[in-house]
Parts: sequence; structure tokens; C-alpha cells
Amino acid sequence: MKLLTKAQRETLMSQGRATVAALAENRDAPDHKPVVKIFTPDAGCTWLLSELDPEDPDIVFGLCDLGVGCPELGTVRLSEIASLRGAFGLPPERDRFFEADHPLSVYAAQAYSAGRITA
Repeated sequence: MKLLTKAQRETLMSQGRATVAALAENRDAPDHKPVVKIFTPDAGCTWLLSELDPEDPDIVFGLCDLGVGCPELGTVRLSEIASLRGAFGLPPERDRFFEADHPLSVYAAQAYSAGRITA
């Protein structure tokens, strides 16, 4: 399974461009909704991704949870996520049923409180 569909990649890139434009104009970065949820079925890792870096489309921004009780907002390389394998050797998967109801900040606040991504 591909981590991102073409439509998700386009939305992530559009949101990344919007963030770059806002920052270039000295405005606050938009609080985008996550576009995709990726998880490891056998390692407890989860990512809610909201934008791609227009300069380097391998870099995504989102809420990252490596399953150790410390979720955080930040960047990660898609290639690194794709290369991960859990205890049974399973690759990361895209949650085909995930649809964001809130901006990323709401998911982050919930994750900080719970110590993990709960979406």
C-alpha cells in the first residue's frame, strides 16, 4: 500500500505552500487539518500529517507519536516512515478510513493530554 494517495499528496503540498506563503508574509502559519493518518500495525507508532515541504517533498509536518508517551509536532521524512518495520516486520499503513474533524492543534492537545495520538 502506498503511504499517500495522489490526492493526499496534492493536498499536503497545497497546505505546505500555504504555510510557506503565510510565514513569508510574517503571518501565523495556518492550523491545517491533518490529511492522512499513518500507523505501524505492530510497533505502536502513529503520524497525523498535515503538509509537505514544497522545497523537499520527502519532508512532512505533522503530529508524530513513536509510541513512547511523548507525541510531538514536527517534521519527518516519508522515506524514513516507509522504511520502518515493527516487531513482526510489517510496514507502516495508511488509515484508509481516517478523516480529520479538527485542525492539527486540537489533535496535538488531545495527544499531549493522553500521552499518545487518540485519533
